[in-house]
Amino acid sequence: MSWFESLILGLVQGLTEFLPISSSAHLRLTAAFAGWQDPGAAFTAITQIGTETAVLIYFRKDIARIVSAWFRSLTNKAMRSDHDAQMGWLVIVGSIPIGVLGISLKDQIEGPFRDLRLIATTLIVMGVVLGFADWQASRAESGGRHRVRQERKSLKELGVRDGLIFGAAQAMALIPGVSRSGATISGGLLMGYTREAAARYSFLLAIPAVLASGGMELKDLGKGHVSWGPTIFATVIAFLVGYAVIAWFMKFITTKSFMPFVIYRILLGIVLFVLIGMGVLSPHAGESAA
Repeated sequence: MSWFESLILGLVQGLTEFLPISSSAHLRLTAAFAGWQDPGAAFTAITQIGTETAVLIYFRKDIARIVSAWFRSLTNKAMRSDHDAQMGWLVIVGSIPIGVLGISLKDQIEGPFRDLRLIATTLIVMGVVLGFADWQASRAESGGRHRVRQERKSLKELGVRDGLIFGAAQAMALIPGVSRSGATISGGLLMGYTREAAARYSFLLAIPAVLASGGMELKDLGKGHVSWGPTIFATVIAFLVGYAVIAWFMKFITTKSFMPFVIYRILLGIVLFVLIGMGVLSPHAGESAA
């Protein structure tokens, strides 16, 4: 991998990680359209450490409060009813599905799941799901036909059941094209949470999964065409761009609909199918046995 490739892929990772359009799919597609070799699942997982560092900094006050309360709850029973302490446990509970599936499906994640036909399918299907979830949330907030506005849930109402559902939605993002934020936010909206609550928990829930995944993939770096230098460079770029994007996105979702992302996902999926069907793009473009 050249330094130019790592620059572009780092920018793509930073721009797309927090948006509900799938960063892993866009890294795969960028390489395929440019005629580059697929950067692979290891490169994707490691550069996500950069964007996750942006989450750690952006939500540093929330994270410090949650971690402190969680540790104190281990020895202080009175703290176990504290919302922040409970959030600590719920992040752990919500991380179980992706941890189990990430380990058991490792070979598929690094192989068959990177087929561009599957990515096109997940872009479209999850685009429709996100669109429906967004429409349902907008209808509830406006009162719909009945003009009765339904109050949406905050994170204070999050329990173990909903935490596991969020976690199951996050685990779907092991397939490129699904989108971690897109799946978890869709799940949250369908369960009745506000856009801001669903996005906030989505970002907090991603921290253990991304850091663990990136850490596990470090041992495989350098075995193929991707070396340490360009990967670290891409990770730093992803962090810088990702921080700006997350700040913008958290403001965007408080007043705007997800429909622009829905339309983009569906159109991109259709374009992919057309290009593959016409033979312009191979579903295995850029793949390597290395």
